[in-house]
Amino acid sequence: MERRPPGWITQALIVTRKDFLIEIRTGEVVTTSSLFAVLVVVMASFAFYGGPPTRRLVASGVVWLSVAFAAVLALGRTWQREREDGALEALLVAPVARSAVFAGKALGILVFLLVVELVVLPLTALLFALDIGEVGPTLGLIALVATPGIAASGTLFGAMTVRTRARDLLLAIVLFPLLSPVLLMAVASTRQLLEGASAAELTDYLLLMLIFDATFVAGGLGLFGTLTEA
Repeated sequence: MERRPPGWITQALIVTRKDFLIEIRTGEVVTTSSLFAVLVVVMASFAFYGGPPTRRLVASGVVWLSVAFAAVLALGRTWQREREDGALEALLVAPVARSAVFAGKALGILVFLLVVELVVLPLTALLFALDIGEVGPTLGLIALVATPGIAASGTLFGAMTVRTRARDLLLAIVLFPLLSPVLLMAVASTRQLLEGASAAELTDYLLLMLIFDATFVAGGLGLFGTLTEA
């Protein structure tokens, strides 16, 4: 009986599983990104925290700046793995759809960033004296909506810069302007939340972030193959 090739979803999950197994063995992406994000939060709390009048204003920026910097670090290291020993070329010549490779890599990055956020959000609440029980659920919702767009855009342009020598610098230069819309929406919605807004009042921000997510997920699925062939 002829063996049928795996479906698209299975192919994507195979790519994700590969990244997970490497991360479980090394721990380098999550560990280094989390430590870097923690350092940013701690330094910002000492530098900018001026008591209750300022904590709600500063905390929203601190959360997403630490996530943004950690994302670039995580993306750079993840794609560096694929560059070593021709792993990326082997992955691209495998009988796997290019869009499935993108989806698998983006899903892995998404999980890595969510783990970093699980460290950053409680730490920020602790250092800035925020009531995590009050704002935690909605803040988690904001993170769940904002992070897929960061992961998708970072995966797409990480693949584009992986073959360049100054890949980390180029990735940051290209990625930060692209992430500006979702980061601004995340900061604005977090600030409104910390000022007492309810989840229902943040609907416009969440919808804008969902549009950003959909745009880069669709763009990545359609353009990943072309970028990796260049």
